[in-house]
Amino acid sequence: MAERTNSPLRYRQIHLDFHTSEHIPGIGAQFDAKDFVETFKRAHVDSVTIFAKCHHGWSYYPTKVGEPHPQLARPDLMGEMVEALNAADIQCPIYISVQWDERNARINPQWRVRGATKDFDPDQLTAGWHTLCLNHKAYRDELLEQAREVARNYDTPGLFFDIILTPDCVCAECLKTMDEQGLDPANPVDRLKKDEWVNERFRKEMSEALRAEFPGLRIFYNCGHIHKQGPERFASYSHLELESLPTGGWGYDHFPSSARYAAPLGFDFLGQTGKFHTSWGEFGGFKHPHALKYETAQMIALGAKCLVGDQLHPNGAINHDTYASIASAYEHVEALEPFAEGARQVSEIAVLSAEHFHPVGARNNHSDDGAVQMLLELKRTFDVIDSSADFGAYPLIILPDSIAVDSALAERLNAYVGAGGKLILSGRSGLNSAGEFAVDAGVRLAADDVGFEPFYVAAKKALDEDMPQSPFVVYGRAMGIEPLGAEVLGDIRQPYFNRSYKHFSSHQHAPDDPEAAPLGAAVTATDRVGYIAFPIFEIYHAMGQPLYKYVLRGLLQRLLPEALITSDLPSSGRATLTEQSSQNRHVLHLLYGPPQVRGKSVPTADGERLMEMIEDIPALGPISASVKLPRAPVRVYEAVSGEELAWAQTGDGRFSVDLPGLHIHAAVVFENS
Repeated sequence: MAERTNSPLRYRQIHLDFHTSEHIPGIGAQFDAKDFVETFKRAHVDSVTIFAKCHHGWSYYPTKVGEPHPQLARPDLMGEMVEALNAADIQCPIYISVQWDERNARINPQWRVRGATKDFDPDQLTAGWHTLCLNHKAYRDELLEQAREVARNYDTPGLFFDIILTPDCVCAECLKTMDEQGLDPANPVDRLKKDEWVNERFRKEMSEALRAEFPGLRIFYNCGHIHKQGPERFASYSHLELESLPTGGWGYDHFPSSARYAAPLGFDFLGQTGKFHTSWGEFGGFKHPHALKYETAQMIALGAKCLVGDQLHPNGAINHDTYASIASAYEHVEALEPFAEGARQVSEIAVLSAEHFHPVGARNNHSDDGAVQMLLELKRTFDVIDSSADFGAYPLIILPDSIAVDSALAERLNAYVGAGGKLILSGRSGLNSAGEFAVDAGVRLAADDVGFEPFYVAAKKALDEDMPQSPFVVYGRAMGIEPLGAEVLGDIRQPYFNRSYKHFSSHQHAPDDPEAAPLGAAVTATDRVGYIAFPIFEIYHAMGQPLYKYVLRGLLQRLLPEALITSDLPSSGRATLTEQSSQNRHVLHLLYGPPQVRGKSVPTADGERLMEMIEDIPALGPISASVKLPRAPVRVYEAVSGEELAWAQTGDGRFSVDLPGLHIHAAVVFENS
């Protein structure tokens, strides 16, 4: 077996789902190694994750630890895949399902999760996986032995452990653990703390054992989201994989937020999307090739390598239609690889993650998501950071909506502002436990709530030129703020009354009362700190009102007036800038692929959801953009086509470029030598 090394991840990967019921006959009977490999080659695929054990609990090789699938037509289906892929220089990481193992759920019911407030799993008469609790040592031992068995017997660069969840478990073992740790099982915060401890013990035990025996083996633990809990959370990982299927419930704004957090952590990382119309497990679903090209190009633009999820038919025959749709996306990625290797994001703004301060086990924090959505639409370059980051690396930091400031964070933020850094605070962000601003924002808190929902904002033209002269409605609650030296850029205005059975007017809410005095400042700014007196990012994520975004735009224009990138792309376009220092060049990525809501009632375990999707993407053009660079380029061209582009120096370190057109993605290379 070849010696394993910590080689970089490859750029064009497939995750080949293979969850197959014991009630289906002939598993793998139509597997054709030659067709399998040639199909991947035609689609420009260079790595395929294949299965050792699936969610049904069955293994696809002659295991002595687990149990082979009872209908397996080829005794070592996985081994045949490994041999064929390696011979074609296609890497083959191997997948092991962890907390979903239906076979073990049947034969070892004592290992099953017991939900604290509701059943985490479907009931016994509903189809679906039953979750196992990792607080049972016998199961952890079994998982480790199966991982060792796979790594010893098959030539794989790494293992992918799937389904490591925080299931709110209060089984007997979990109650015992909580008692030992002085945690209260009735407290959901304590239950989450226990779940995280159980998971971290599993990851640490597994990685330490595997690294001791197999140095260089790649190891990843998947839970559907890269939680923003700090770099120490990922000490057991060799790399990161950002599961984010836009049509599968994650939406098109989740991946940029996740990638903007992953990139500064310094890990090699993948973006994960799917070929499915909906999500994992869909047979006969096909995503439009334009969507796949947009999604994979966005991964490259944000510093990620690419993975597309597929699902192999139980008979083992590869689906040619799937790989015909993937081929154009991966051909584009292959051409971009020289311009992506070693590239790092150039960012002017940091979003200090609200999720980092309010971990809840979910994959979406609406304040973070709203801030990311605004910055993407405004074409401002940014990272999402946690408290471990170097604040001084960014000219401006946003604290979205709900970040309470303790003494340690207050000291860091004051030092940052004292050294010239700028802050934008919103809602309760910036307040200490006494309800006072921990950083001098030129305002003070007068009331926790102005008492009206919704309320109105009367913004001044000095905030942003697109603000209306009349007050605009804000669907949320605001705090009462008095200025203490800050310039007031907008006031809070009240409606005549809150809507109730006692008094209401019109279809929704009462209009603003023009005779009433302002309830306080809505938006303020000093020369270093901007403040918004309501949770604007959460509200924007919910409502999408462009005027809320213009509030942020106005504050950014005051505090950080020269954007790193400007472009005449529409708001649904995306722009990022990377630097390849080893190649002495910068690459400007411009993307256009606006999703639409097409599915209005996609079934979910909890009801229904909307689906954002991309069918076909029109070409735009001409497109202009401007970037601020440390030095003048000697050549400007489009990376894939090699076409020379017209450019000009516009002064003060800015360089403009004109593209005759844009279809989905262009990578503009500013070469310095």
